[in-house]
Amino acid sequence: MMIRKRKKEANSNRKIGLSVFIDLASKIWTFISFIIKKYTRAIIQHQTIKYDIVPLSPLSKHRLSLVKRKILVLDLDETLIHSTHDGVLRQMVSPGTPADFVLKVTIDRHPVRFFVHKRPHVDFFLEVVSHWYELVVFTASMEIYGAAVADKLDNNRNILKRRYFRQHCTLEYGSYTKDLSAISPDLASIFILDNSPGAYRAFPNNAIPINSWFSDPRDTALLNLLPVLDALRFTSDVRSVLSRNLHLHNMW
Repeated sequence: MMIRKRKKEANSNRKIGLSVFIDLASKIWTFISFIIKKYTRAIIQHQTIKYDIVPLSPLSKHRLSLVKRKILVLDLDETLIHSTHDGVLRQMVSPGTPADFVLKVTIDRHPVRFFVHKRPHVDFFLEVVSHWYELVVFTASMEIYGAAVADKLDNNRNILKRRYFRQHCTLEYGSYTKDLSAISPDLASIFILDNSPGAYRAFPNNAIPINSWFSDPRDTALLNLLPVLDALRFTSDVRSVLSRNLHLHNMW
């Protein structure tokens, strides 16, 4: 009886030990996977970027001096960043993908954490276009969130000084629209980059559409726009070029 009891205890101890080992191994593997994902994503996003900023020729400098400096209006969510927050049931980002930064804000007296993922190459993109245009943030998000995101993207560079939020939008047909004329009455010198055509339905000739971004670390949409944006600053009226892209807009 004693031998049988000892065997039973030994088997029980082995099972407990195996269970503890499996649990520990699972936690270690989860941590390793997180680190691998984090650094793989960092390598992809910060790989060598090729877009040579060539000094302007005297003729190009003269041409640029003849036109007005233009305003590039930038949307945030799904254009420059994607974020999720506590309590979201359907995640667009793969579980375990580390956020680029976490925001803690209070909405209606409730603390909310936003896990923000930056679109690949957004830092480089903002640095380049800030030399070409006056940059303005225009988001349909609440100010307490949008301002915090803009601060992070600006990163003390002082390039995202002008900002417009939900209270500056107009609610039409169940979605928020953005009035570009409220930013500048000169519609020849202002245009918006936004993933939502409904947001600029009143200004289709002043918009560049971009596909919504959620999580693809290999996305190059912002880099692909740089040649167009480089050339557009030389035009006297942005609508003369952007009006040719109306077939790209799905207004509804």
